[in-house]
Amino acid sequence: MNEELKKTIAEICEVVKSLPASVQEKAFEMLLNYELGSALTPPTKSPIFKENDAEEAQQQEGPEASVQSRSGEDLVAGDLHLKARKFLEKQELSLGDLNELFYKEGGQIKPLFEDLKTTKASESQIRLGLLSALRGAIQNGEFEFNGEDVRQQCELRKTYDSTNFKANFRNNKRLFDKFENYDKENPTIRLSEDGRAELAKLIKELQ
Repeated sequence: MNEELKKTIAEICEVVKSLPASVQEKAFEMLLNYELGSALTPPTKSPIFKENDAEEAQQQEGPEASVQSRSGEDLVAGDLHLKARKFLEKQELSLGDLNELFYKEGGQIKPLFEDLKTTKASESQIRLGLLSALRGAIQNGEFEFNGEDVRQQCELRKTYDSTNFKANFRNNKRLFDKFENYDKENPTIRLSEDGRAELAKLIKELQ
């Protein structure tokens, strides 16, 4: 160790002695790094500072970092079932259109949309059904949805009309394949060609 370095360390020790014991070790590391010309290099963390350092890092990262840690990924072509890709081609839609509505997280397709662009409970119900069918088609190629899942979604969105729930499906039966009446015991509903066309219109509207 050369004399200049010894002198530097001695001066740092004098400064550190005047500080509270709880921060002396970290202060010494920071000052030494600074004097050695590596102020931009984060000092080695000592175990006694782990809790405080973690809290400080969380404050510096802020809410954006928290959102980022929970964020998912865009869908890619490989995530789409062949039938879903054919649907996009036929309806002149793109993968980007789907990424406005859904995202991928943990291998699952999750909804990204919030606003259904309607204030009518009946229309909200039908739109949730169409979007649920799209979500299913992305994963397994089947443009169908579970009516009871839609019921739950309506309840969560405060748009559930218990009196007219079955009637809303019946009044829009042209959108569904071979549909006559809603059966709670057999709640799977498949989209008709008209239903797929209506879904395509909805995708564009929600952009």
